[in-house]
Amino acid sequence: MKVVERYIMRRALAVFLAALIWTLAIVWTTQVLARIDLVTDSGQSALTFFEVAALIIPSIVPIVVPFALVVAVAQTLSAMNSDSELAVLNAAGASRWTIVRPIMLLALAASVLSFAVDNGIDPYARQKNRQLVASSRADLLSLIIQEGTFRKIDDGLFLQIGERLPDNRLGGIFVADSREEGANLIYYAKTGAIIESGDEKVLMMNDGVIHRETLTGDLSVIRFTSYAFDLSAFMSASSDVLLLPKDRTTQYLLNPSPNDKMFQRAPNRYLAELNQRFSEWSYSLVFALIALAVAGDARSHREARIHPLITAIALALFVRWLGFFAAGKADKIPEYAYMVYGVPIVASAVAIWFIVSNRTMELPVAWADWMTNFAGRFGEGWSAIKLRFARRGASGQGAG
Repeated sequence: MKVVERYIMRRALAVFLAALIWTLAIVWTTQVLARIDLVTDSGQSALTFFEVAALIIPSIVPIVVPFALVVAVAQTLSAMNSDSELAVLNAAGASRWTIVRPIMLLALAASVLSFAVDNGIDPYARQKNRQLVASSRADLLSLIIQEGTFRKIDDGLFLQIGERLPDNRLGGIFVADSREEGANLIYYAKTGAIIESGDEKVLMMNDGVIHRETLTGDLSVIRFTSYAFDLSAFMSASSDVLLLPKDRTTQYLLNPSPNDKMFQRAPNRYLAELNQRFSEWSYSLVFALIALAVAGDARSHREARIHPLITAIALALFVRWLGFFAAGKADKIPEYAYMVYGVPIVASAVAIWFIVSNRTMELPVAWADWMTNFAGRFGEGWSAIKLRFARRGASGQGAG
């Protein structure tokens, strides 16, 4: 590899790593916040939460890597063009392959990373994640004996324990049950205990009342000496680990078990997931080609056009949206599998045509003019607002 090629790769790699880290951090944070209820609702420790959060990373790497790459390539080549480095390379007689080769090597490494994570690491991380979530929700015994806290057991079912008494007894038991259509049930018992018999767990409540309120406002109160509330159904349901096609390994998707109930109900979802895994890795190469077609040539600063980084990201987003659209449709319509592979192939062919023919892939100039005019009007409006506030501040100080 030539010195110039190593220079280009080193600059692109530095920007790629920076963009990848920040993009991963942003996307990971949004995914983690959606799972914060694992701690708040099920009473799990922070260690379990962070373990679940760490297992999310492999699922977002194949999506984030191509976008980090298109940002790195477009930004690197745009900066080199601004510094007249691309013009110097052209004047020195360097072929366009001098720029294309290091970028495509970096894209190939990113594609290998995406393929390895998507087909090797992510399925096992998803399975481990589901097992952790299921086990945390199945740990109902440690969940409900926490004093003075409301806990959600199921949709429409909440439970609170007032205090823990000697001999593993519970005091001040409160249960709110709105699962029955047309009626709300509220249980209150002075004391109680959890009785285990094999795999069954029953909340035995003593000396309490049941309030039953219907939608019409009718209220009935029933006193009881003892009442058994079965918890086994919730524990068994929460402890079952349901594996979706996304959670299965690639080897399993190639040869799913005929006894798999999910496969029996929706066999197309397994094939669609397999097609997506075999095509998703290619977007790093596609986005690198798009960035090269947009920013890989020396252009004058006087030409009115949208910044290459904006153009490359806009085109990449459109291509990736088409890929997501095709993958989503392939679950129900198998013919969309052709589009799953066709989108990256067609996008690559178009980008290669622009590169080989020494053309620049860019958005229409009219869009650049509109964006420039919009930015100018926005700047004028912002300046007027600041001037108005400055005058108000001056008049207020003068009045004082």
